[in-house]
Amino acid sequence: MTLRRFLFALAALSVGVLLGLPIARLLQPEPAPSVEAPALGPVASPADVETVQIGAEGPPPAAASDVPDLVDVSRQTVAVAREVERAVVYVEVELGAGYARGQTEAGSGIIISPAGYVLTNAHVVARATDAIVVLPSDKREYRAEVVGTDPTTDIAVLRLFEVGVDDDEPLPVATLGDSDALEVGEWVLAVGSPFRLRNTFTQGIVSALGRGGLNAIPNEFAIEDFIQTDAAINPGNSGGALVNLRGEVVGVVTANASENGYAAGYGFAVPMNLARVVAESLIRYGEVRRGYLGVEVFPVDRADAREAGMDDVRGVLVTRVVSGGPAARAGVRPGDVLLEVGGKAVDETNQFQSRLAMFSPGQAVELAVWRGGEARALRATLTDPRDPSLEDWFASTSPATPPAALPQEEVARSEAPDWGVRFRDLTRAERRRFESGAYVETIEPGSAAELDGLPRGTVVLEVESQPIATAEDARVALARLARMDRPALLRVRRPDGRTAFYDLASPFVD
Repeated sequence: MTLRRFLFALAALSVGVLLGLPIARLLQPEPAPSVEAPALGPVASPADVETVQIGAEGPPPAAASDVPDLVDVSRQTVAVAREVERAVVYVEVELGAGYARGQTEAGSGIIISPAGYVLTNAHVVARATDAIVVLPSDKREYRAEVVGTDPTTDIAVLRLFEVGVDDDEPLPVATLGDSDALEVGEWVLAVGSPFRLRNTFTQGIVSALGRGGLNAIPNEFAIEDFIQTDAAINPGNSGGALVNLRGEVVGVVTANASENGYAAGYGFAVPMNLARVVAESLIRYGEVRRGYLGVEVFPVDRADAREAGMDDVRGVLVTRVVSGGPAARAGVRPGDVLLEVGGKAVDETNQFQSRLAMFSPGQAVELAVWRGGEARALRATLTDPRDPSLEDWFASTSPATPPAALPQEEVARSEAPDWGVRFRDLTRAERRRFESGAYVETIEPGSAAELDGLPRGTVVLEVESQPIATAEDARVALARLARMDRPALLRVRRPDGRTAFYDLASPFVD
């Protein structure tokens, strides 16, 4: 090797070493920096740090394959609208006495029979002297008569005159669906004539089921078990159809909830299963013949469920059973929790009323009740409300005069100071009415009793299932619970004769 070649090789090697060292340093992992422990204690290891999960694990509730094609949904909606609009009618009624001659109101209706029967709301025809029904789809017009009304459900039936005359083509009839199969979130259409705009469709979803307590039906015995929807409902929609995407009428549009009466996203419809039973009775008898069970029920709260030994809050609490009535004959007792009527769950008093309204006098109804830590099956045969055995029952449910706060005769008194209640014994007249118990004479402002809603003027019958006969019994029972720092479940009789339960928190709970 020549000197020149040797020097060239040595120079190349030197350059390679100089370039390789930085590259090697770059590729070499950097050592972890040294961290001194803080003076207050050691650094927490990863195992000591709480890991919080944010959001649910697993796939989304609806996988991509489950999401429908919106074009297909739109086409289905169009098909449903074309079919349903033929059987939904415009109803115009002339108002009677107290109104100007020729003054009218308008609503909607649903043709439910080829014989010319039309389902609508009772409030649509309540003041009617004459009614005209128009089929917007083909402009046919008929005079109609009111077959019957049921103010408790706001359902009415009309019958068209001269159906089939002059070779008239058959009436289009709506397909009625099963409202019990509805689910919250299901898409629905509302069809009717708001503001006299015939055959108007609005779309929304089922917002809630079993909605009650709205006072939308102005009747003392109203049965409110509504389907709630956000489909726009306006004046004139009443009596129209709530329809699912299979083209089945699942409800009769009845009301909305807004301050000015116009659509506000809260519309309500009578479930078709209930409306159908009412319509059949009106057509057959001209009135609704509804079976009666002979019980009084109240909602179940956590205290009731705990007292009954139930793991969850469900059913309705039976607080009173009429002697000799259908429920009593079937073995229903006060204190039972009624879970099902006719195989359907009832978790609210309005659901109980609605389920019972499906049955007629003389029909047998399967009941499920919770008693003694277990569910039991009972069978009751309903009776007509005109049954003599129920006369005393109806009389006793009317509001009664509260017992006098200051009795004429001298009676013993006892006070439960921890709870803020003063009791007195019942007078002779009150014992004839209530048999036994301790009368709640005064409630101290700001006390545990007041905070938990115990009313003055009620009669305490039981404290934690222990019978109470006198004011002293009530004081002793409550004093014992106060010493144990325990809440108190009171069963009381209210001035109107109804039984209720009040759960008083421990007086020492802030």
